[in-house]
Amino acid sequence: MNSVNKTLYIPLYGKALVSQKGVILTDKKAEEIWEKAGFPLNGKAKSKWLAYYMGMRSAVFDAWVQEKITENGDSVVLHLGCGLDSRIARIGAKDTTWYDVDFEAVINERRRYYEETANYRMLAADIKDSAFLQTLPNAKRAIMILEGVSMYLSNAELKQMLKNLNDKFSHLSVLMDCYTPFAAKMSKIKNPVRGVGVTTVYGIENPQKIVKDMGLKFIKEHELTPQYLIDQLQGCERRLFKTLYAGKTSKKLYKLYEYES
Repeated sequence: MNSVNKTLYIPLYGKALVSQKGVILTDKKAEEIWEKAGFPLNGKAKSKWLAYYMGMRSAVFDAWVQEKITENGDSVVLHLGCGLDSRIARIGAKDTTWYDVDFEAVINERRRYYEETANYRMLAADIKDSAFLQTLPNAKRAIMILEGVSMYLSNAELKQMLKNLNDKFSHLSVLMDCYTPFAAKMSKIKNPVRGVGVTTVYGIENPQKIVKDMGLKFIKEHELTPQYLIDQLQGCERRLFKTLYAGKTSKKLYKLYEYES
């Protein structure tokens, strides 16, 4: 796998660690895969603080997807840049039409641990290439998950991808985490993804401008590390995490945006 693909092991490790600790997220599949994969992570990439952050980010996405499925049960779920994530199992969405999409090398690795069903499909594709849309069903509604993906796409690439998806479906709900331009600049100095070879990332300056003139509306900014999840940590860990990943500096670096058409 290339350097961008290898970044999937950072959130995988985070989810496995918090699951083992019994906080934030229960993800036995992540524990199983991490034990078998044995991928070497070093430095900040294997920090427990980052693991807590990865677990919280995934828990927030899980809750949002569950809410959207409840509101619109006939929706197709598209998890773009899925990596080795087990979200469909975590939220119990086996009866929902669901596509996990990622590069061919990632999907090949994913097939070692997951099996397709009547409702669940794994799709090997470059999401920057609109050709993959031909494989998706012609549903009216789609729920799109972009977790840990936008920072590897230029603003032009991201905007085109969002437009392609919005043109495909009559109603599209999107949740997307992203770097700010400041975070993208700071990543040249220190960023966990550098540990797996990624040297270029991108940030979004204006959440409304990125979807201008395409029919998608910016709904709101979500909290990546909500207090109810921070409260699952104990004592000094809770206080340190809040300073490192939920304080003013962190909020200048990472954002979580919701869109809808």
